[in-house]
Amino acid sequence: MKASEVREKSQIELEQELGALKSELFKLRFQLATNQLDNPMKLKDVKKSIARVRTVLRERELQAAGNE
Repeated sequence: MKASEVREKSQIELEQELGALKSELFKLRFQLATNQLDNPMKLKDVKKSIARVRTVLRERELQAAGNE
């Protein structure tokens, strides 16, 4: 997921996406612990996607606070 794709989504969509990514990260970590993870780079990708979503959410939060 690219940053431009994240910025196009609404607040609700971003929060849902963040929840889905967190659950995926949990599953990947569980697979890693049980030696069932096929692609360890998937962990890195999911973590970066979570960071992108959180960054956009925080930017919007700060923007809303600045407009008040």
